[in-house]
Amino acid sequence: MMHGLRENRTAGSIVLNMLIAAVSLFVNGFGIYLTIQANIGAAPWDVLNLGLSKSLGILYGSASIAVSVTILILDILMKEPIGIAMFIDAVVVGKAVDFFNWLHPVPPCRSLLTAVPVLIAGLFILAYTQYAYMIASLGCGPRDTLLVGLTKRVKRLPIGAVSIAILTTATLIGWLLGGPVGLGTILCAFGAGPIMQLAFRSVGFDATGIRHQSLRESARVLFAKGAR
Repeated sequence: MMHGLRENRTAGSIVLNMLIAAVSLFVNGFGIYLTIQANIGAAPWDVLNLGLSKSLGILYGSASIAVSVTILILDILMKEPIGIAMFIDAVVVGKAVDFFNWLHPVPPCRSLLTAVPVLIAGLFILAYTQYAYMIASLGCGPRDTLLVGLTKRVKRLPIGAVSIAILTTATLIGWLLGGPVGLGTILCAFGAGPIMQLAFRSVGFDATGIRHQSLRESARVLFAKGAR
């Protein structure tokens, strides 16, 4: 059952996995919200999103969607694999953060004693929701796809160096636009990877073992005659 579900062989399994991806990414937005509410500097991509939000006078979610769509276009231009979940990612995460900003369940932290635990909690939520999102097998996020695509084209640099270059660029542009940079930015940049690895290991998940279904493959199954 789970094997067939991961492979998205039927329209029903694709729709169910779309729902799994959407719910996971919505909760992922809460993790991002917590890292921002830690109030000691945002994660690199969120520095950019918050900088755009501040400079343009728009909601975080609108800025996040604008950045995600831009990256998605770059992914398409590089002819990287595109899946349904990439579009869900582009819209749901940013708007989820807007929702939690509106709901305001956690006030901004005022000291490191509360800020660091809140930020780490956010990173763990991000890690586990990333797992839940990836098992839907409907595509990686636009940013992960960009990282892989650029690494393929800059063959002299390892993926870690390309990742640092991308995150540094996002942080710098975001900072110039007024995004918050601080200790939290460093903790997110260097702590997110190990925490994700720990989370994946705790549930026995190997991200490299997932075969993501392309948008074309999903469409073929969804619109096949007699699809169920």
